[in-house]
Amino acid sequence: MNKLNLRHGVFWPPFILLLIAGLLSLLYPEWFLDKVNIANNWLLENVGWLFSLGGLAMLAAVVIVFFSPLGKYKIGGEHARPMLKMKSWLAITLCTTIAAGVTFWGIVEPIYHMVYPPESSGIEANSPDAIMFSMSTMYLHWTVTPYAIYCVPALMFAFAFYNMRKPFSLSSTLTPLLGNRMEGKLSSFIDAISLYTLSLGMASAMGTAVLNMAGGVNYLTGIESNATLWAIIAAITMIVFTISASTGLMNGIRILSDINTKAYIIIIIFIFITGPIAFIVNLGTESFGFYLTHFFEKSLFTGASGGDAWPKAWTVFYWANWFAWAAITAMFLGRISYGYSVRTFIIVNFVVPSVFGGLWMTIFGGTSIYKQITDNTLGTILGEQGAESVLYAVLADVPLSAIVIPVYLFIVFISFVTASDSNISAMGGISTKGITADSQESHIGIKIAWGASVGIIAWVMLSFAKIDGIKILSNLGGIPALILCLAIIFALLKVAFNPAKYDITASLTKEEIERTNTQYSDEAK
Repeated sequence: MNKLNLRHGVFWPPFILLLIAGLLSLLYPEWFLDKVNIANNWLLENVGWLFSLGGLAMLAAVVIVFFSPLGKYKIGGEHARPMLKMKSWLAITLCTTIAAGVTFWGIVEPIYHMVYPPESSGIEANSPDAIMFSMSTMYLHWTVTPYAIYCVPALMFAFAFYNMRKPFSLSSTLTPLLGNRMEGKLSSFIDAISLYTLSLGMASAMGTAVLNMAGGVNYLTGIESNATLWAIIAAITMIVFTISASTGLMNGIRILSDINTKAYIIIIIFIFITGPIAFIVNLGTESFGFYLTHFFEKSLFTGASGGDAWPKAWTVFYWANWFAWAAITAMFLGRISYGYSVRTFIIVNFVVPSVFGGLWMTIFGGTSIYKQITDNTLGTILGEQGAESVLYAVLADVPLSAIVIPVYLFIVFISFVTASDSNISAMGGISTKGITADSQESHIGIKIAWGASVGIIAWVMLSFAKIDGIKILSNLGGIPALILCLAIIFALLKVAFNPAKYDITASLTKEEIERTNTQYSDEAK
């Protein structure tokens, strides 16, 4: 799409809000952070329970839909041919969702839980119970629940856009509930709110990625991990993912995802075979069993009975982050699913990524826990040097660390770029008029605007509030997206048990179907 054909009511409100937030945080940092903290604390105290229930509801919805009549339907209709080959679809899907987060938290988070377990649990730091709690919590935070949060809105959008032929808008996902009332001003309002939540979620993730890369640069060069280095890294990252997003789905995003997936496989195998294999496998097996037997207890832990802030700092933070990303990420994930069945969609967007997350946490989390057990240094590093230093302290013990660390740093960079350019593409699409199944690219200027604003907010919050700033962004961005996603559950379940009522692809002409098939086949070559 060549014209700057803005949906003014969708683009400007969230964009202006981001600019105002950025200016206030620069000009009045203490006042701004104080007000944001008040809002954040209120949200955690009053709405944290809803994030936990929302995550479980998403998980239940995925299982129900998989076995429902909708499962056998094909995205785009019976005669739709896949837009992407399975290999490319898997790679893009994996790299678009939470893969960027695992590269940082997979090594760092287990040490937090070992050294600072929930106060109300009575678990002693660095004890066997702390180890079990730490590893089982990694499975909670990085497997089925987060991927269910992505899968549900993505599937509903895919069906609404391709099978119901509704507009390229998040409001289309609610059409089964509210009908044509979802078009017009209400549609613009929902899309604008969702853009704002994703921009905050992306800024949070970018802050994590920047902190991660800064730790690597510090380890390799000795340059201090500070606001200046963060600004340089943020600027480079922002430029690269904006350029990649501007090249279109079949160029930058697909190529980067393929590189990224291969790098994941190589690093996972290397860390596993050179690490404490027996410990990793045994701890993973035992912890996974603990996770399964305590699933509901861990999922619904709010800390209210013991006045414990741990769930708000961790589980609620993660669920808020996933919900903040999920709404608009759903538009991208749904867009690339054309030509595959609903059950295949769930396998690719839910089952495979969950297995990947579990393997990553078992291997990398197990490696970092083993180091903490054997030399008890990571807790000290965490307290004195920061989270980013923990990651590279673990990697420094790996054989061929002089090679592994630069490669890992590259993986971190590519992971975030890949996840971000797909979302910048979706943000551009939702900000633009005239996006259809046959014309899905927005103007480069819109993508640049969103890329720049996300980068600036990420740097500001990281510079003034560090890890706490990252978590605040996720929490504030998550609540509007949570409300939308809960409504989407009901819309999807309504479709799931009577899909024929909503699927209009049978009424399309052969020429219409073939034109769409041909377009996607040409793009995928």
